[in-house]
Amino acid sequence: MTFELPEKSMESSYCMAITTAPRREEAETLAEGILGNRLAACVQMADIRSFFFWEGAMQKESEVALYIKTTEARYSDLEAYIQDNHPYDVPEIIKLPITGGLPGYLNWLDSTTALPGA
Repeated sequence: MTFELPEKSMESSYCMAITTAPRREEAETLAEGILGNRLAACVQMADIRSFFFWEGAMQKESEVALYIKTTEARYSDLEAYIQDNHPYDVPEIIKLPITGGLPGYLNWLDSTTALPGA
């Protein structure tokens, strides 16, 4: 008996971006701008403690992590928005593919990030 797996697409239509902000107020301002511009459907925030090297020295900072769920179609605009509106000179912007999920949730991502008239 031969068993073949169905072909899987190597690309996802959805992704999650991660960024950090130094304080809750800046994180909320970013989140509101991201959602107001339909660049994502959901932004979750969590207080974190970051350890990293910057300008040759180890830093220890309290930050707010933003977990931003969006579509591939909106990602480049999202990245540009974060760069333009972020308080850091070099903000963390990491893109992770979403390789699966509840179809209703993924449909909600599509409809929430769709531009009016598109």
